[in-house]
Amino acid sequence: MKLSNAKVAGISLTVFAAMLGLGFSAEPLYGTFCRVTGYGGTTRIATSAPKEIVDQTITVRFDTNVADTPLEFRPLQRSEDVKIGQHGLAFFEVSNPTDEEIHVIAAYNVTPHYSGKYFNKLECFCFDERVIAPHETKKLPVVYFISPDMVEDHVADQLETITLSYTFYESSKYKGPTTQAAVGAANSATGG
Repeated sequence: MKLSNAKVAGISLTVFAAMLGLGFSAEPLYGTFCRVTGYGGTTRIATSAPKEIVDQTITVRFDTNVADTPLEFRPLQRSEDVKIGQHGLAFFEVSNPTDEEIHVIAAYNVTPHYSGKYFNKLECFCFDERVIAPHETKKLPVVYFISPDMVEDHVADQLETITLSYTFYESSKYKGPTTQAAVGAANSATGG
């Protein structure tokens, strides 16, 4: 069976357009997938705390990083023990040792990655652009909880430690969500 040149060109153009469309939609679809499933350590944004506190304690470790910025960034405590469903409160400190203001955005993840769907934040300094003035130091709070649903997961219920990690990026180089509200809206739209 011979295909005419016009049919081959039409099929090729259709395949090209489909691949281009998939390429443009891959990043938003992957981001939505991560928020819904917790894949890759993506945590959830909660609007209210759970009503149940489980008598199982988990250690939450805190990790900080900076990417392409001279900021100094550290947790004010290395870890915290919380019961599942109980509020946790952690403080981080960011300092600008330079004579220039620095525009940054903080992104986060948790490890092990499968714990992401159970790690919920009620308040976070992530995703909102911050301006750190020359020689300024800021204290940044995070209010979080581990969902009681975790005890029903036969793998996750064995966890003893979860690490919450933040990285500050220079705003102009950051490619993720740009506001906490955008992340919350995406979670709401996807049932999170």
